[in-house]
Amino acid sequence: MPVVIGTIVLFALAYRFYFSFVAAKVAVSHDIGPTPAHRLYDGQNYYPMNRWVLFGHHFAAIAGAGPLVGPVLAAQFGFMPGLLWMLIGAVMAGAVHDFVILTASVEHDGKSLAVIAKEEINKVSGITTTFAIILIIVVALAGLGLVVVNALAESSWGTFTIASTIPIAIMMGIWMFRIRKGKTFEATIVGVILLILAVVFGRYIPDSRFASWFTFDHKTLTIIIAAYGFFASVLPVWLLLSPRDYLSSIMKISVISLLAIGLIIVAPEIKMPGFTEFCKGGGPIIPGKLYPYLFITIACGAISGFHALVSSGTTPKMIMKHSDIKPIAVGSMLVEGAVSIMALIAATSLLPLDYFQINVPADKLRAILPSLHAMGFIESNIDQLSASVGEKIAGRTGGAVSLGVGMAYIFSSIPGMKHLMSYWYHFAIMFEALFILTTIDAGTRIGRFLLQEAFGKVYKPFQKTNWLPGNLITSGLIVFAWAYFIYTGTVSTIWPMFGTANQLLATVALAIGTSYIINRGRARYAWVTLVPMAFVGVTTMTAAILNIKNIYIPQVIERATLVPGLINLILTVAIIISVIVILANAIPGWIRSWKGKIVGDKTTAA
Repeated sequence: MPVVIGTIVLFALAYRFYFSFVAAKVAVSHDIGPTPAHRLYDGQNYYPMNRWVLFGHHFAAIAGAGPLVGPVLAAQFGFMPGLLWMLIGAVMAGAVHDFVILTASVEHDGKSLAVIAKEEINKVSGITTTFAIILIIVVALAGLGLVVVNALAESSWGTFTIASTIPIAIMMGIWMFRIRKGKTFEATIVGVILLILAVVFGRYIPDSRFASWFTFDHKTLTIIIAAYGFFASVLPVWLLLSPRDYLSSIMKISVISLLAIGLIIVAPEIKMPGFTEFCKGGGPIIPGKLYPYLFITIACGAISGFHALVSSGTTPKMIMKHSDIKPIAVGSMLVEGAVSIMALIAATSLLPLDYFQINVPADKLRAILPSLHAMGFIESNIDQLSASVGEKIAGRTGGAVSLGVGMAYIFSSIPGMKHLMSYWYHFAIMFEALFILTTIDAGTRIGRFLLQEAFGKVYKPFQKTNWLPGNLITSGLIVFAWAYFIYTGTVSTIWPMFGTANQLLATVALAIGTSYIINRGRARYAWVTLVPMAFVGVTTMTAAILNIKNIYIPQVIERATLVPGLINLILTVAIIISVIVILANAIPGWIRSWKGKIVGDKTTAA
């Protein structure tokens, strides 16, 4: 209970005081003049959106698997390292990163991070950023899509509930933006009621004659999700993408709020120690040491480069007023940080031995069992947990299952819900899939924007975001790229390098943000982005080099792992070179600006 309340209080104080300072001195914006949503309005992509609807879209887009799974996996280091990183990182790094990039993008007509890099640093940086973003976004969407496919495969309940959000969202969009313009509350009430009915009645789908309508294998689901991503990218943003993300965010925040209330009522004991022996390395889930691997395992809950893509993709094109930037960018990041901490608490409320039995393959567990016993992890409740949720949960790696069990354990501990653990477990798994799917639709649209900007340099009509042929071609290319990796199963080959690539993108975004701040004569406040940039950059570069040395090169040497090792090695080196190129182009500009400031100060003093 103290952790939950302390998190809420800390984030509230940070929002009120620290980010009021950032808004006044660093990411300065005033409600003077129209935003790009008004100036460039096209009814398709540039569309002024109600603050809370846009908050829902932005939060849904940035909150994918990271805030749920990352903290759970990092719990092998103990409870405290992850908690401290999320508390400090969400405020000093993540929210600053999102706030500055969204402000810069709005000023640059809602353009992408690559365009901002070109205009704030130089053309070389813009081209390099484009390459890095396209690579990362395809890998990210493929990896996240695979999680959704695995969660929904052969699950008629989850598929029915998530599929129901599409017609509900379309109805809400038509109501809010066509039939009853501006009547957000009316659409929200109806949408929430229908969503609750979908969740409740979805529970009975598996035992009904409709089960076969919503039961699909992995490959079929991949095609269905790809089709959804395509239409969400092409259709007007007010019709499907924004209302569905808004509806999903209502459910996300409601469930997390319920989890927070449950944690306060139940006050579960955090059974994982503050620090474990695995901080020194050799862990069964994350083999490396706490530093640097904690900081690339927990991404979205503290800082994530993917957020910069959303903050310079769909969201800036829908900002109604400049004053909406702070609550949308900072508010969404701090809520996501709170979600991550709730996920950490849920997972660490399990017995440590149960936690490892769920997240470590059976053969590997047998080898480390003596070490776990030596740490005092002897007591186990795994058989009872499996019976309660109605599934065998041992060896279900990846973090999602242990989080689902932890959430179900807390919900079922609330008075009157003791016999509903199986229901809560399956609900939690479905909830995780919903959490992630909203990142895929927004990510596809962002990838489309990026390709349109790039292709527009060759054929100008592509630069028009409302040009239908361009929308169809670029959306199709992005969807094909990420869906291909899922369908063929090759996403597992490139997914391991995503953690470092994502955090290196955050480094790039903070460097671009620093240039943006300095170029506007605010060099004295550049430390706001420079400090997190330096920490995240050095930490992630260290992790990338260790991965090359300890994982990818040994894979290349072995014939059986030559191909995946070579692919990961090449992609990681390419991302590292991209970061170095961008920093090499940005830093001289910072130095010149700083020297100019010193000369100016001396002249003024004389």
